[in-house]
Amino acid sequence: MAAVTGVDFLIQVNTGTEATPSWTTVAGQRGATLNREVDEVDVTSKDSNGWYEGIPTIKNWSIEAEGLLIESDTAYSRLEQAYMNSEIVQVQLITPGGTKYTGKAYITDFPIEAPYDDAATYSVTLQGTGPLTKTTGA
Repeated sequence: MAAVTGVDFLIQVNTGTEATPSWTTVAGQRGATLNREVDEVDVTSKDSNGWYEGIPTIKNWSIEAEGLLIESDTAYSRLEQAYMNSEIVQVQLITPGGTKYTGKAYITDFPIEAPYDDAATYSVTLQGTGPLTKTTGA
């Protein structure tokens, strides 16, 4: 099994409709993190013999990304529109092997950094709402 670098992971945003998606890669993207979590219920009792016992319950996911600010980029503009209008957007993270993690999300954090002596950048947190689906690449 060969290792991969993060440079080949892409975030795409649906700039079309839900019925007819048009996936557009976010230009200027540098980094991405796919967070996957599950809540749990503590069911530890005296019968647990001193060991913690839990039951998994609700799953949730989010994507955090950052990149160079390219205001004319279609995907970035769609993210900004979704933030400004509190809209749900369809997003996907694609791995170098072609695996796609796809779902609907809303934006919870979307800062722009404009330092005096460096490139302007953005970061975004996309909080999943509903399932995250995985499609394995060919």
